[in-house]
Amino acid sequence: MERILVCGGAGYIGSHMVKRLLNEGFDVTVFDSFETGHREALQEGAAVFEGTLNNPADVNGVLEMKPFDAVFHFAARIQVGESVRQPSLYYGNNVAGTLNLLQAMVARGIGRFVFSSSAAVYGTPLEIPIREDHPLVPINPYGWTKQMVEQILADFWRAYGLASVSLRYFNACGADPEGSIGESHDPETHLIPNILKSALSNSSEPVLIFGDDYPTPDGTCVRDYVHVCDLADAHLKALDSLRASPGVRAYNLGNGCGFSVKQVLEAAERVLGAKIERRIASRREGDPAFLVADSTLALKELGWRPRFTSLEEILQTALRWHRCPRY
Repeated sequence: MERILVCGGAGYIGSHMVKRLLNEGFDVTVFDSFETGHREALQEGAAVFEGTLNNPADVNGVLEMKPFDAVFHFAARIQVGESVRQPSLYYGNNVAGTLNLLQAMVARGIGRFVFSSSAAVYGTPLEIPIREDHPLVPINPYGWTKQMVEQILADFWRAYGLASVSLRYFNACGADPEGSIGESHDPETHLIPNILKSALSNSSEPVLIFGDDYPTPDGTCVRDYVHVCDLADAHLKALDSLRASPGVRAYNLGNGCGFSVKQVLEAAERVLGAKIERRIASRREGDPAFLVADSTLALKELGWRPRFTSLEEILQTALRWHRCPRY
């Protein structure tokens, strides 16, 4: 039985990964500070170590628990706006903390690492859909932290033989189809949970659309939505690929088709069977008009193909969670 350490295993994507790993028969240990993760999202059967990547004693403590075969890393701060206001927080956690982890892995001979990267490494896209060979020119500290870790991983492979896969998510969304875990951030900045929370609370506050004058078919931003369970599947396939062919690689993870903000709202109205009030607000600085992935490389090299391709199906899984959230 392979032993997997999941850093950030009480967070949104990490908790879905832990559930999938346990279902597949892995020995799973969760490492989380619970600053943004949820204890209620912990999965029965996983060992738990509370700590932070910024504390080398915590990192060494968890790695001493057992001889891990691989590490999955989800423990990052993710709010773009906050990264602009508090870059020190982001470079400290996302870069310095990850470096602590990688150094400790090398010292113990743990040779496989799957990293949650982001489409933010590309910055403003020069072409759509975006391929992995697109220039990496982040436009905010959050994106830079992801790009920096990818560079560190390339250097660690050459110097120490630490094999890794970086998975560049586009817009993660949806929830566990059984409804036991889902998306809950504070503050919540993602479109789909904000739409559903607004609709289910019967709030008089409309959903904000940040700009309707973009060069897109309906004037609103277009994004590529990929289901959280499909992301978990990609991590397993990435681990398989590292067993078969060690190295350092990066892959886009997206559905390969984009939906505008208005299209997401319209799909949510169909799923809910109700009208959702919306209001046009000013554009947010740094929001590209289009962010759509070319995930051909992940299909070719990992055999990964998203199962949740319908926006309505994705929304249904999220709705099941938001109707009865457990945390």
